[in-house]
Amino acid sequence: MNVIQTTKKTNFRWVICAMLFFATTVNYLDRQALSLTWKDFIAPEFHWTNADYGNIAAAFSIMYAIANFFSGRIIDWLGTRKGYLWAIGVWSAGACLHALCGWATEEYVGLGDAAQMVGAAGDVAATVSMVSVWFFLAARVVLAAGESGNFPAAVKVTAEYFPKKDRAYATAIFNAGSTIGALIAPLCIPNLASYFKSIGVGNGWEMAFVVIGLLGFVWMGVWIFVYKPMQANKWVNAAERAYILQDSQDDDEAGVKEAPKMSIMQCLKLRQTWAILLGKFLTDGVWWFFLFWTPAYISDVYGYSSDTSMAQMLMFVLYAITMLSLYGGKLPTIFINRTGGNAYNCRMKAMFIFALFPLLGLMAQTLGAYSCWLTIIIIGIVGAAHQSWSANLFSVGSDLFPKSAVATITGINGMAGGLSSFLINYLSGHLLDHVDAAQTVFCGFVGKEAGYFMIFCYCSVAYLAGWTVMKVLVPRYMPVRE
Repeated sequence: MNVIQTTKKTNFRWVICAMLFFATTVNYLDRQALSLTWKDFIAPEFHWTNADYGNIAAAFSIMYAIANFFSGRIIDWLGTRKGYLWAIGVWSAGACLHALCGWATEEYVGLGDAAQMVGAAGDVAATVSMVSVWFFLAARVVLAAGESGNFPAAVKVTAEYFPKKDRAYATAIFNAGSTIGALIAPLCIPNLASYFKSIGVGNGWEMAFVVIGLLGFVWMGVWIFVYKPMQANKWVNAAERAYILQDSQDDDEAGVKEAPKMSIMQCLKLRQTWAILLGKFLTDGVWWFFLFWTPAYISDVYGYSSDTSMAQMLMFVLYAITMLSLYGGKLPTIFINRTGGNAYNCRMKAMFIFALFPLLGLMAQTLGAYSCWLTIIIIGIVGAAHQSWSANLFSVGSDLFPKSAVATITGINGMAGGLSSFLINYLSGHLLDHVDAAQTVFCGFVGKEAGYFMIFCYCSVAYLAGWTVMKVLVPRYMPVRE
């Protein structure tokens, strides 16, 4: 639809996009705080094994999955303004609750301080481990419940403030907040823990959770001031509104109506829903594995603890490379502009390209024998491919479904990702303990390295499997009609 502009178009939609970006950054800072502190700060205090951490990470993931099943529906019901406020308020409170887990364990077990827990042995150490795991599980459940609302709310806002051709790019920008959060986290969280430990504030890691958790409450104050529905937003002029609503006429001509809110069961009867769900389920665990286990991998394989400058630089470079995903979000727009094709077909073409890059992961660990930097660079490329894939997968929902159902579909999408994360985290923890104890040999790797390589093999082929399933279920543009 051609829009005749009599005044210069405002660009307030990009301010909204920036808010989504910062929310997602905080989201990932909060969820990564545990992965960056457990191995070197928390495990010695509570006598955790890889399986203990894997169980905690898996509990977060399964709660995230369950909450996503409902969070999208809740966001559609509350609206994006209130829904986002509730989501970030709950997850910020959950992040701060982690700081109380050490104190709660001391009180329950009857030990005086962290030093006594570190020095515990035998049955006392086993009790400390078990009790602390349950307290951390509780904190992670609260965190997961709140964090499940981030992407349904953000994708719904994107559908409200951007035309279809720009949504993948806008999604890639706010989704880059996950990369920036992961990029900043290794530089600040271990250092915060080390600093507070050095000045005698607990064992250090507690205040790292509190400081990061408080950022969410700051964001809430800004969101209350900035966000208004697009049609009522005084900072959006008529020209920008016309640009945002340019798809309306095309949708009407195609018979795509703004339907009443769809129930979850209605959505689950559609092949479009299952295409998105399975595409997410088969691939999302890859990102979560790298997010939760890369610090441990660097420590286990190369001997660099998370508070060393080398480990922090490796993590920084890894997530800096994943910033290439911004171009991944732009690629479907380029295809649309050049070919005039519909958004779904151009998006699937781009997603096939992104699915090829993770095949490099098959070489990551082998090349690590020459330099750990080669492994990190390849993991970074896989991460960039995932974020490009993920940004477009979120946008597939807004391509195929009416705006009234976008948050619900995104919630189902997130549920599938949470289940994928649950399986890969739970199985990784137990696999790594098993192969380490048995000194298993696989493709020339021994013990934990063999376990990591097994997981890398799955990560490398997951995206081609996901793309194939999506293409079979929805071979061409098939919008959901009322």
